[in-house]
Amino acid sequence: MRSPILGIGAKILLPVFLLFSLFILFRGHNVPGGGFIGGLIFAAGFALYGFAFGFGAAQQRLRIDPRTLGVIGLIAAVCAGLMPALSGDQPFTGLWATALPVSSVMLFDIGVYLAVAGAILTLIFALEEG
Repeated sequence: MRSPILGIGAKILLPVFLLFSLFILFRGHNVPGGGFIGGLIFAAGFALYGFAFGFGAAQQRLRIDPRTLGVIGLIAAVCAGLMPALSGDQPFTGLWATALPVSSVMLFDIGVYLAVAGAILTLIFALEEG
């Protein structure tokens, strides 16, 4: 039987983990942190939820297959790395948009965030099934 205290804590902490992972993602663009750590925190939130309610419930709460999440992240990171080559620069050179304060570096961080979250959740869910 699962602990009701863990269930209440998981319901409260999952949104906190997700918001904190986004904070670390965007903060890490200029200071320590970033996509890798943010992705781990994202996955940790769903792991906690899985311990409380079962990993099937955690997969339903995620609403997207973690493998798809990882592939989207990988595609975003590769695109961010290759975008400068289209403009004649070296791969992984930072490009900044003129109208918005957005850069290819941020797209790369978001890609890493999604790839790490997808990979860790795929691993966690697969270990639970096996």
